[in-house]
Amino acid sequence: MNLTPEHRWSCPNCTEQRVTREARPHTPFHPCRGLKGLSAPLVAAGSDCVVETRDRDDYVGKEVVQADGEGRPVMSIVTRYGDGRNDCAVLAPCATTVGSN
Repeated sequence: MNLTPEHRWSCPNCTEQRVTREARPHTPFHPCRGLKGLSAPLVAAGSDCVVETRDRDDYVGKEVVQADGEGRPVMSIVTRYGDGRNDCAVLAPCATTVGSN
């Protein structure tokens, strides 16, 4: 008897599919061709959902932000399920330091 769980994943924006065998809660990510190369979450295969990006609406300035393959700054990746649930992966700007020369 095999007690290892099998989880089947897919992406609603591209053809990526994956099978994992992890007992702990997890969500695999992948570089999504449908979201212009951003690292996006996979969802349980057969899920009724939409995975989409949210552009940054504020001024970027000198911040180091995540951009998609077309150079557009992205704030988050949101998964909206048909039953009203939402998941959100936030792409926060990276911290930088200033040299003391």
